[in-house]
Formats: sequence, C-alpha cells, structure tokens
Amino acid sequence: MSFNQQTEGLHVEGLSLASVADQYGTPCYVYSHAALTGAWRAWADALAGRNALVCYAMKANSSLAILEVFAQLGSGFDIVSAGELERVIAAGGDPARVVFSGVGKSRQDIERALAAGILCFNVESYPELLRIEAIAAAQRTRARISVRVNPDVDAGTHPYISTGLRENKFGVPFAEALTLYRHAHASTHLEVVGVDVHIGSQITELAPFLEALERTIAFADGLAAEGIGIHHLDLGGGVGIRYRDEEPIIPADYIEAVWQRLGKRPWQVLFEPGRSLVGNAGVLLTRVEYLKVGAERHFAIVDAAMNDLLRPSLYEAWHDIRPVSQRAGTPIEYDVVGPVCESGDFLGRARALSIAEGDLLAVMSAGAYGMSMSSNYNSRPRAAEVLVDGTTTHLIRERESVKDLFRGEHLIGG
Repeated sequence: MSFNQQTEGLHVEGLSLASVADQYGTPCYVYSHAALTGAWRAWADALAGRNALVCYAMKANSSLAILEVFAQLGSGFDIVSAGELERVIAAGGDPARVVFSGVGKSRQDIERALAAGILCFNVESYPELLRIEAIAAAQRTRARISVRVNPDVDAGTHPYISTGLRENKFGVPFAEALTLYRHAHASTHLEVVGVDVHIGSQITELAPFLEALERTIAFADGLAAEGIGIHHLDLGGGVGIRYRDEEPIIPADYIEAVWQRLGKRPWQVLFEPGRSLVGNAGVLLTRVEYLKVGAERHFAIVDAAMNDLLRPSLYEAWHDIRPVSQRAGTPIEYDVVGPVCESGDFLGRARALSIAEGDLLAVMSAGAYGMSMSSNYNSRPRAAEVLVDGTTTHLIRERESVKDLFRGEHLIGG
C-alpha cells in the first residue's frame, strides 16, 4: 500500500508523513507516485491489445507534475478549458490526444484548441456546434467533433455530480443529437469522429454505465445506417473510489463488459477516468491548532479548511481522517474543523480520535478535487504540494505567500 501505518507512524511509500510535514509544513497535499502509476496501470493493463485511449479527466487534479506523470505513461487528456489545455502542453502532453468537454466553451477556447490540433470537441449544444463550425471556417480548417449525448440514465450518485439525466445541463438528448450529426456530416468545416457519453462521477455500480453504453451503441448504429460513420466511442469517466466502505468498480471488469457489448464494431473506445486515477493517491496533511471542548460538541480546530478541501462542505463528502502518529488514550469524538468563518467549514464530523494540540492528521483520499477546487477564501494562501517517489520528495507546488494573493491588484489612492 502506498499509504501505510507503521510503528513510527503513517507513511507514504518509504517516508513518514511526519517527516514530510517537518520539511514542507502544513497544510500540505502529499501524493504517492506509486499510487498514481498503479491506478493508471489498472486501466492500461486491462486495455492492452484493444483499440482504446485513456484520457485523464484532469479537472480532478490539474497540477503540472501529476499531468507529467500521466503524459509519460502515454495518457491522453480530457479538458474543460483552454487553461487546462495549456497545462497539458506545459506538462509535455500531446494535444492530438486531447478531447475538449464542457458546456460553455468560449470563442477563445475553441480558437486555441483548433490551433493546437486537439483530437476532438465533445459538443454539448446546437449553438456550440455552430460556433465551432464558424471558427473552423474562419481558420480555413475542419474541426473534429463528437456530440455528447444525454442517455437519461440515473447514475445513482450525488445530484451535484450526476450528469446523465434529462434535467441536467450536460449533453444533448438522442432525438436532438441526430439533428446535430446531420448538420455536421453535411458541413465542409466539421468532421464527425465520435459519439460521447458521460453520466456522472463517483459511480460504484456497473449497471448505469452499461445501460448508457447500450443506448449509445444503438444511437451510433442508427448514425451508421444513415451513412454517418464514427471513429470512436467516448464513454467518459465517473468510476468511483473507496472513501469509506464503497466497493469500487474494477476497471478490468468494466472494460470486459464494454467489449462484450461492442461485438465486432471497429470503433476505438475512449475512457476518461479522473478520480479513479488520483483520488486515493493523495492525502491532505494538517496540524491540530486547538482542541475546543463544548457542552454539545467537541472541536478539533486544524490549520486546513474548506478553502483547502471543499468536498466535505460542498457535498457533505466523507473522508477518513487518521492521526499521523498513534497516541494512547480513550478516543474522544470531535468535529474536525478549520479556521474559516463559516459553520460549513469542516473536514469531518463526529470522528473518534485520540489526539492533542500540535498533532498531525492525514485527511485520506484527497487526491481528487482537493487542490484543483481550492481557493484563497478568507485570504488564505493555498497549500504546498509534494510528490513522493520511494524515499524521494519533490516539491511540485510551492506554498503561496500572502503577497502572492495581492499580485495583480491595484490601489486607487494617491
């Protein structure tokens, strides 16, 4: 295991987390290189010999060194902004292995992606299709497109991260999607290359994926009957991880089920895992500032906050919280909270912990949607990030200073 409890405390690979905190301070995100590569290989090994491409959904964690690790492993990337495209390029990724998702692509986004030569745009509306066509015409080129179809499948996940129902803002219903494909097929500045579907995130059952897959295959077969062929089928991401007691989908099982349903269809299949590649590869290290004993509840006030890890406040998401070093004594139930001036600023509620002021805590499974969703709320500098490879540490993001927060701002006085 990449994160393991030893006699002298919780370790990441060959290093104690206490030594990482001593060197880099807290709050601090710590990632395991072995966990990142192991998660990648679970997909790559299962896809060996198949016509497939893994495109890391980088919104889960867009830190340059994380992207570099996946680029060196041969990953493609799923992006949702031109800023993410620039990160891919800066990290050594190949734009020709990039798919551009998202419902609100700006003109600047589209222009930059076309100039970079991305694999394709996942189109989410008719107005977007027309905008891409007009920009491609102005650049005297053809834009490769797939339409993100909305299969109206309930992923059974949190409503904020469910994307495949009719009431969601994402994708195009099948009936409308056919109109988009006919338009694109007839256009001299659009090239139909695929069909895209993505139904949500943190999904732990195969059934919703397979239901969406079967509906999407039937739609693609209908396109072929009209003479509109595709090169690839993009199945999106959404495979969940274990935060508490979930039983995650095994990539090999999912992949085998996909190929059974594809039969002899010659399409390349794209997968866009995000959380499943990085979620369990990272922890948030934080130090206890105060223990506050109340009449109703007890609070462990730590130096990390909702600005560092938003998921518990936003989704009421559960993360395991472990003392880095074990302390004798009867555990006490604490709410683990941060310094931000919001009652919603918590990392965990009702946790039985034997701790003292100054102790280190590790918030587990924080590699996805931790740093990428962090902010400077309450003028708090963002945390440092450290990647551990064996016993070697790499500072992959410096801790921000307060002066960094002022950069670009201007007073109006004399």
